[in-house]
Amino acid sequence: MLKRRQFLNFSASPTPQPDGYWLHLNRPAMACRFEVTLPSSDRAGTNTARKALAEVDSYEQKLTIFRDSSEASYINRTAASHPVPVDLSLFALLMLSQQLCRETEGAFDITSGPLSDCWGFLRRQGRVPEPAEIESARALAGADRLQLDRESRTICFDRPGVRINFGAIGKGYALDRVAARMAARVHSALLSAGSSSIRAIGRGDRGQTGWVVGVRHPRQKDRRLAILRMRDCSMATSGGEEQFFEHDGKRYGHIIDPRSGMPAETVNSVTVVADSAAVADGLATAFYVGGRELAERYCSAHPGVLSVMLERGAAHPVVIGSNGRCEVEIISD
Repeated sequence: MLKRRQFLNFSASPTPQPDGYWLHLNRPAMACRFEVTLPSSDRAGTNTARKALAEVDSYEQKLTIFRDSSEASYINRTAASHPVPVDLSLFALLMLSQQLCRETEGAFDITSGPLSDCWGFLRRQGRVPEPAEIESARALAGADRLQLDRESRTICFDRPGVRINFGAIGKGYALDRVAARMAARVHSALLSAGSSSIRAIGRGDRGQTGWVVGVRHPRQKDRRLAILRMRDCSMATSGGEEQFFEHDGKRYGHIIDPRSGMPAETVNSVTVVADSAAVADGLATAFYVGGRELAERYCSAHPGVLSVMLERGAAHPVVIGSNGRCEVEIISD
């Protein structure tokens, strides 16, 4: 799945700090900017943040499908012919991806790349494919296409043409890894990957009730849809307002429903809060695809998952589920 989301902006605090500034460190990776924000009182944390950010390149090298030398590309070339051994962290991500696919009734699916490809989104050349093309691509998607062997820690595809694409979960995975590196050494930090994925460590500076994150309105860029106060949790936002094309007067967004093979169209934007950034990332795509009914079923069965969803045509968002580490304030007109 290809996902480029630009609806979220954040500020470390609604009020100036006593010494007037925050510390920001960043580096480009995964086609976005990874950034760590620290309270100015934690100067010692900058070295930890710098070392943690330096590892993001290795995560990109593992997950990207746009480099022939990456592990994901190697898997895509060879896993249909024989089992491919992978390292522990990548195998865990594959297991999580397969689990999320099943739990979201196929709405999140790392094997849906052929569908994005036939719609032209992987090359950013949108087109309306023939129905036969869509059906051929759909036949290559689904959690059961991946045969994961825990004992040998290998992956195998059940047929030629299957491919994996971590575009809808990779940034969250990288944030989780950066946070794991930093958590034992800093008391508070806000990590971001682009403008769509966030992980909070701690609750901000002294006296703060949580890191303050603003969710931008998908249609009105100068408005916020909601404000979140986060502590020790993660969030991700999905929407189709940035990547789309129009054909015969109809607009087609880039997030594809793997079950139908068609672009999802019932939701304008969805933000998900969960403990893990990878889980939040994957669920944001799944809820965008599956809509309110799927989000309600999932959140009901999974305490700790919260969603702020703006449905197509709705004036106000709905809040689904809850997370004890995040407070939500909906911005009224």
